[in-house]
Formats: sequence, structure tokens, C-alpha cells
Amino acid sequence: MQANDLLFSNVEEKEPRITKSFDNAWKLLIIDDEPSIHDVTELALDGFEFEGRSLNFLHAYNSHEAMELLNQHKDIAVALVDVVMESEHAGLDLVDKIRNELNNSIIRLVLRTGQPGQAPERSVIKKYDINDYKEKTELTSQKLYSVVYTSIRSYRDLYALDANRKGLERVIKSSTEVYKVQKLSELINGILEQLVAMLYLDKDTLYVNFDSIAIEGNKSDSRILAGTGRFTELTDRDPFHSLDKNTLKLLERSLETKKMCNEGNLYSIYFSPEEDINDVLIFSSQQELSEDNMHLLELFCNNLGVAYKNLLLHQEVEDTQREILYMLGEAVETRSKETGSHVRRVAEYSSLLAKYIGLSETEIDTILMAAPLHDFGKIGIPDNILHKPDKLESDEWSVMQTHAELGETMLQCSERKIFKAASIIAGQHHEKWDGSGYPKGLAGSDIHIYARITALADVYDALGSKRCYKDPWPHEKILQLIKDESGKHFDPELVKLLCDNLTEVEQVRIKFPD
Repeated sequence: MQANDLLFSNVEEKEPRITKSFDNAWKLLIIDDEPSIHDVTELALDGFEFEGRSLNFLHAYNSHEAMELLNQHKDIAVALVDVVMESEHAGLDLVDKIRNELNNSIIRLVLRTGQPGQAPERSVIKKYDINDYKEKTELTSQKLYSVVYTSIRSYRDLYALDANRKGLERVIKSSTEVYKVQKLSELINGILEQLVAMLYLDKDTLYVNFDSIAIEGNKSDSRILAGTGRFTELTDRDPFHSLDKNTLKLLERSLETKKMCNEGNLYSIYFSPEEDINDVLIFSSQQELSEDNMHLLELFCNNLGVAYKNLLLHQEVEDTQREILYMLGEAVETRSKETGSHVRRVAEYSSLLAKYIGLSETEIDTILMAAPLHDFGKIGIPDNILHKPDKLESDEWSVMQTHAELGETMLQCSERKIFKAASIIAGQHHEKWDGSGYPKGLAGSDIHIYARITALADVYDALGSKRCYKDPWPHEKILQLIKDESGKHFDPELVKLLCDNLTEVEQVRIKFPD
């Protein structure tokens, strides 16, 4: 026998131990009840390397320990599984659990047995979803090396296909709402996952967007649009205050030269989807990129630039619509000598409450744009009543109350979703939870959720604002009144959500002061 051949013969047993872990190494799980097998396996694979990555050995001495490790480490590439451990078929039962209970179809499973008669190869291969079957006596060090090498290569390809599939799912899901600006990061993340999978890049990938004018000035308007791996948590942050020194240096080089740059295995690609917009894609790769890969990256950047340009156009339309709605609401508030910021704050408070109570993103956007028109009907109220600084007489109050139905009637003429929602809010935001409100005396859940939300947001802000008939209330007094009116004027669940999230809610008045 050659010196580099290794038979799994008797070796002095050792106590189980933990093998040192290496970052970015392929994880190999050894499952065997004989400690000596663990030792000789590590010895045979000493110095193993595939695509610049070594092995990180994990050790289990029975099926229970193996399941614990498999649950802890979702990225194990290969498992060498002994057939006979705590029972004659422990390894076979474990294979079944891995495939059917853990639903892990990517890990490569290599069965090893010292007693082939108890688990004949042909029947085992037919019945169990394994990738190889070896007798311990036939596994020389070279054959073991080959088995692990081909298994990891297979795992790499399957992992890439799975990541590609998940990325495609995210692209398809996000592309259905591609014209919503807030979906841009989701779209880019999905494409990044596909890109990383197709090129076998590292999982640390980053997409950064800049306004070139801001970059030339103080760089204050740059932001990270999307990221994977270690960059995932940096989305929407300023890259110049979030990135490490090496990544930032590469980023600045790319912006300065307007070309692809690299620092070791870290690459950046610069492109400009339209005038005054500079974009950079940053990624890492263990190997030098081929011309085909570079072409694919260029195509990716160009297509992404087109999608981004379309989203900018849509954002301009949506922002214009939003400003028109704010201006309409502010025109009404200005006529009644109330602060114009009131409508913006009511809209922001309403969107927060909608989020807290679990409405969909579409409904949150709807209420954000419709809430500014809650008092639209006041446009039809005479000045002598609208501007009266003293308490209204009963007949004057009756006229004032008509603004709810008046606003509802004017707004419901439109078939647009936003105006239909605004019509509901205008008509019902003076209804009360206990049925004592106006104009229809609706109660409880008969009042539309949009109106219940806006009613609370309106009162919360109005009490804290100066009016022609009152000074702003202290915040503590406002909260006490709202709590006292829980279950009477306001939906109790909304009151609780408001009180539980005061820190975020109070930021709205700071952002939009009178």
C-alpha cells in the first residue's frame, strides 16, 4: 500500500473534539460513532481546497447530534454518513429525515459502511436519496478526496441554481409592482441574488445610487439601494458613512474614473442610467472574471438602469399627485385659518396608524394620500361660521356639521381610488365609536377603518395645534383625553396602538412643525 493510501482500519479512539472553524470554508459533516473515523477523515482531507476555499469539519457521533448540527448549519455542503451507529439502519433513517423532514435537497450525502451486507448498495441507492455509497475499506485517501471534491462541486452548482431560482422569484414578485418606487430595492435584491448565483460570486454584493451633483458637492444625497451578504443591513444608508475603508476607496475610484475598478477580489462597475445619475455596483469574486461574465454584468447594469429610469418617471408623477392633494387640503385649512402643516401631519399620523393596525402597503399609501382631504367639505361653509372665534350657536353648529356630507358628496364624483377613499374619510371622520357622532350616527366597525384612523389622527394633531378659538394643549393633556375617549369617540385598538408607538408618532410634528 502506498503511503498516501488510507484504509479505515483500527486507530486509537479519541474523545470527541471541536475542529477549528474557518470563514468562507466549505462545511463537511462527518457522522460516525467511531472517533477514529473522524480523525482519519480529517487527516485524509488535510490541505483540501476547492475554488480557493478550504474545509470546515463538523462532527456528529450519532443521528441526534447530526440533526442538531444540520438545524444549526443550513449551509453544510457534504455529509459523510455511517450506516450503522446507534442502530443497524441509523444512517439510512437519518438520510430520510434530512431529505423529508428538513427538506434539504441540496446537501450531498455520501453513505459509508463497514458492513455492506447489512445495507446492500443496489437496494440502498434505489430506496434512499443519496449521492454516493462507499465501503470504508475501499476509500483510500485519494478516493475520499475525489468523492468530496465532486460532491462539493455538485453542491456548488445546486446551491447556485437554488439561489438563482429564489432570485428569479423575487424579481417576478417585485416586477408586478415595478412602478412603485418603494419596490426598487426588492427588485434589485432579487436581481443581485441571480447575479451572484450565475457568476459564482461571493454573497457580499452591493448596489449604490448617487446624485452626481450631490457627490460633486457634499455627497449628502447618496444612498445604498440594495445589498446582499454583509451589505444587507446597509440599505438606504449613506455609503460614505457606512462602508469600510477599502470598499469606500473602490467606490470613490469608480465615481472619479467612471469605469470598472477593482481592489484585489473586490470589483466595482460604474454606469449612468441617465444624465446626472451615477450608479455603482460593488461585488466580490474569488476568481478572475471572464469576458462572458463581464458582458453579463454590463447587460445587468444597463437593464437595471432602464428599470430605474422608469421608476424615476413614475415617482415624478406620484409626487406631483401627492403635492396636488396636499395643496387642496392646505387650501381648505388656510381658508379656515388653520395651519397648512396640519394636513401633512394628519396624513403621516394616519399612515403610521394604518401600518400599526396591519393594513397592506397599498392601503397605507391610499390613506396617506387621501387623509389630507378629510375636511374638504369646509370649502362650502360660510366665512362667518368658519372663522368665528367664539363658541358656535346651535344653528351655526348645524351648518358646520354639513361639511362632512358636503365633502363626501364632492369627492365621490371621482372614480379614482384615492378620491373614493377621501370621500369615505370626509364623510365619516366625525363619526364616533359609540355611535354619538355625525352625520349618520355610525358606530364601531360600521365606521370605515380609514375614517376611524383619520379621526384619531385629526383630533390628536388639532388639540396640539393653535386655532382661532384655542391655544395648543400640553401633550400630557392630549393623551389623557384620547385615553378617556377610548371606546367612546375612538376605536380602542387604535388608541392603544397610538400610545404604544408615541416615540415614532411624535417625530411627525418635529418633521412638519407649524
